[in-house]
Amino acid sequence: MIAKNKKTIVILIADDDPEDRMLVKEALEESRLTNKMEFVENGQELVDYLKNHGKYADKEKFPTPGLILLDLNMPKKDGREALKEIKADAHLRAIPVVVLTTSKAEEDILKTYDLGVSSFITKPVTFSALVEVMKTVTKYWFEIVELPKM
Repeated sequence: MIAKNKKTIVILIADDDPEDRMLVKEALEESRLTNKMEFVENGQELVDYLKNHGKYADKEKFPTPGLILLDLNMPKKDGREALKEIKADAHLRAIPVVVLTTSKAEEDILKTYDLGVSSFITKPVTFSALVEVMKTVTKYWFEIVELPKM
């Protein structure tokens, strides 16, 4: 799978669960994704990364991502709060955000779309299903759509 945007796009994955981070990473690798992946563990780290604050100050080491995979239920600042902050920032709002969460709550789906999320995906329960979802996500975001240059 050779995508036209593949080399330049960093995927930023925000999830507090170490096992979920590992599974998403492995599923993306299994779907032959070669993009650089960065991980943060909560909404505050996500915002700090995006604004290059604190330990994320080095813009070369922590470049602006082309896609964010966002869990909703995280400590410090949950995904909803982080999403609201991202979409309120003129420099960040163009970054596509895909919610990847265990939540199936209609309230979460409505709220996140209202806040400007690009897609809402409920995490599959099996690894093979997660691989299939990640294949679809990578095909869509890296082969089909045109992403803004960040």
